Amino acid sequence: MMNEGIAIRPLTDLNEVATVERLQKIIWHIGDLEVTPVHALHAIQDNGGLLAGAFDGDEMVGFVLGIIGLTASAGQPIAERLKLYSMEAGVLPAYQSRGVGYQLKLFQRRFALDLGLDLITWTYDPLESRNGRFNIGKLGAICNRYRRNFHGQLSGINAGLTTDRFEVAWPIASQRVKKRLGEGKRPLTLTESLDDGAILLNPVSFNQDGLPVPPHDTPAPTSDALLVEIPADIQAVKRQDFALAQLWRQHTRQLFENLFKDGFVVADFVIGREGDGRRRSFYWFVRTQSLVED
Repeated sequence: MMNEGIAIRPLTDLNEVATVERLQKIIWHIGDLEVTPVHALHAIQDNGGLLAGAFDGDEMVGFVLGIIGLTASAGQPIAERLKLYSMEAGVLPAYQSRGVGYQLKLFQRRFALDLGLDLITWTYDPLESRNGRFNIGKLGAICNRYRRNFHGQLSGINAGLTTDRFEVAWPIASQRVKKRLGEGKRPLTLTESLDDGAILLNPVSFNQDGLPVPPHDTPAPTSDALLVEIPADIQAVKRQDFALAQLWRQHTRQLFENLFKDGFVVADFVIGREGDGRRRSFYWFVRTQSLVED
């Protein structure tokens, strides 16, 4: 989905750069201590980094920030080389799910390609299903690296839980990504995934409040294609049962770390819907490296 009324362009004016401070506070509900300040944003942009805004007319409604980095050699599916590291990307709540974030990522991809780079990486909370659907399912990023408590303690939408993160790799020049972006891939469904031979590793139950509860134990993988369920809305779980949200963090941390250690890669995102309309969300894991080289 593209929003034709949105314009994406680099930010060079300090007044516009200052607007990014305000957007960070609104998007992530954070205070001054966690905001990337104007002087740092400007310094990054002035020294070859990417700072771009999404505009609806004269109003900035989103932004993306990236720096040139080097891939880590340990645990990465792609050999060590220069990359663009996407530090922050956000869209105002009123403009989310309207294609603005997608346009920002396409702009970021073109920026990196113009520099001769073919890899962008970033981190996100794997329990945030909307981000999983976007990063893995829509953009075609992949992941085999889990970062425990990557940012330390944060406030706002990240308050309370340890800031565990997926570090995703987006091989922007690969056929996989070109195909995903060109065709606008339809999300995989749970039925299709199971019919294709995937095994659900952590079947959940639902408590009396309708919240998903992870199983006490999970079996060892018996297939090269696996599904791991996460809450469809972890923020709702946090609001209604914070202890359950913490349980989900511990449950998925152990699962994801073990799967990555065993050679699995997150390759896609799967959605499901019960007869009563309840949404469900899953990561698709495969034990192969071939998709990285496509």
